[in-house]
Amino acid sequence: MRKDYRLEKRKYVICGFLITVALIYVIRLFNLQVCDDRYKDFADSNAFLRKAQYPSRGLIFDRNGELVVYNQPAYDVMMIPRDVQEFDTIDFCHTLNITREQFDKRLSDMKDRRINPGYSSYTPQKFITHLSAQDYGRLQEKLYRYPGFFIQKRILRQYNHISAANVLGNIREVSAKDIEKDDYYTSGDYCGDLGVEKSYEKYLRGHKGVEILIRDAHGRIQGKYEDGAHDVAPVSGRNLKLSIDIDLQQYAESLMVNKIGAVVAIEPKTGEILAMVSSPTYDPTMLVGRQRGANYRKLVNDRLHPLFDRALMAAYPPGSTFKPSQGLILLQEGIVNLSTSYPCHKGFISGGLRVGCHPHGSPIPLKPALQTSCNAYFCWGFKAMIDRRSKYGSSADAFEIWKNHLVSLGYGYRLGVDLPGESRGFIPNAKFYNKIYGEGRWSANTIISVSIGQGEILATPLQIANLCATIANRGWFITPHVVKEIQDTVMPDELLVQRHPSIDKKYFDEVAEGMRMAVTGGTCRLANLKDIEVCGKTGTAQNPHGKDHSAFMGFAPYKDPRIAVCVYVENAGFGATYGVPIGSLVIEKYLTKNISPERKYIEQRMLESNTIIYSGVKKH
Repeated sequence: MRKDYRLEKRKYVICGFLITVALIYVIRLFNLQVCDDRYKDFADSNAFLRKAQYPSRGLIFDRNGELVVYNQPAYDVMMIPRDVQEFDTIDFCHTLNITREQFDKRLSDMKDRRINPGYSSYTPQKFITHLSAQDYGRLQEKLYRYPGFFIQKRILRQYNHISAANVLGNIREVSAKDIEKDDYYTSGDYCGDLGVEKSYEKYLRGHKGVEILIRDAHGRIQGKYEDGAHDVAPVSGRNLKLSIDIDLQQYAESLMVNKIGAVVAIEPKTGEILAMVSSPTYDPTMLVGRQRGANYRKLVNDRLHPLFDRALMAAYPPGSTFKPSQGLILLQEGIVNLSTSYPCHKGFISGGLRVGCHPHGSPIPLKPALQTSCNAYFCWGFKAMIDRRSKYGSSADAFEIWKNHLVSLGYGYRLGVDLPGESRGFIPNAKFYNKIYGEGRWSANTIISVSIGQGEILATPLQIANLCATIANRGWFITPHVVKEIQDTVMPDELLVQRHPSIDKKYFDEVAEGMRMAVTGGTCRLANLKDIEVCGKTGTAQNPHGKDHSAFMGFAPYKDPRIAVCVYVENAGFGATYGVPIGSLVIEKYLTKNISPERKYIEQRMLESNTIIYSGVKKH
């Protein structure tokens, strides 16, 4: 009898199919029972209710130990949809002061997975946030009437000072992206948003605990499971001590009212930021509670952009505050020495190109050039370096060396401040100009404006203040930072290590002396304080969109610096008009705690002045 091979093959195919189906079922069952916790959670939810216990968020103090940010209790109404039974909806709405329409909309939004991606009828869902004390009290008395609802205690931030909003930041409800990035969070949690609340979130938030409650067969809570033996207590977040002096911060903010710009003050020896002002600012309490969303939209839509932290996000032309860095580079490269003089016949004139300047002696060496803020000196020095092919080979090669010195001084890249959103500013390289003009088709004259902090050069107020701190230290700096101490934690090494630029230390003394001369008999005379030796440099940065920007950087005392300051006021004219008086007042306030009677008129003028009217943007 002849064997039918087709039937034999069909037998193997059928067996293979049955084995494949069996394997699929086995793998699926293994995945459901071992790998996937969802069904276990559903089963557990029938017997247990796990209530998250939220920790107290870390407190925030200023450098002198004054409490700046603390916590206040808040109460959210939570519900587990599958546990909700029939109840008096009208009474519930009356208790919470909401309408039936609002009740229905909240339920609808909760179940909408586009709005609430983490929705599950088995897990606690947020119904109402931030109950008032009165609403909480009323609901607590009646809660037994509303099966499936419970109250979750949370933490909101409160502020002792209406100040430093850009430094402190705020907290907000987590997004789906936050939950995806960090499994610590679940829907309805809060996390830091902006400022130190964001950058130090993992220290401030602490660790959540859990309370396990047992249910009966009807889903009613019967009490703690095994008398709380399996509960986990929350661990409070760690406290932060800021480097900010809150009194100085408030004072600097008052001087910047009705002005657009920034003030940054640094303690040179430590890199600790004493004050960081972005103006206009806002009241941090606006972003707390039920009105947070509406207030946030107002701030976002404000044409003056108060949420934009100009101190570390805005990139400005530094203007003449850039000249001390140029003096350092020219000395380091041997282009000039202290006796090298350049002419200034109402400015720099070369090959039909002219950069204007104001009247002063000519020819002029480095220190008097810093004293009088001579444009021509730094243009001639820059030209002598960039066009010296005998030393560097090409303008592009010379420019790269020039650029690298600036990078070592803290320009062109993020300094690494412990706050989110820092801008890198902009220092062009040779490739940038090769692309614009063509390789070998540009020289110092082509880009001469960069020598005086104009053209393509951009810097943040933080970078300018850091340069000032570097000169104050005579050749080194520590990364600027706003947190001084973390409770029970060692500060990160990168915030404590000295960083040394590519300029020899000996040259910083010469530039510091030039900045001292600018205060005693130059463009910064208004910063000359009795019994305090101040060093400074003005900056008047050209603005193609309106009135020039007013800038100043300075430090004091000359021989033992304790504070370095940068002030930048948009559309305010000469550096001596606003930058110098504001900067000198901040220095005086920090070092003496008071403003001397003979300088009170300067203080009053700064407090009352308004430069927003020159900005082309009307405040509304």
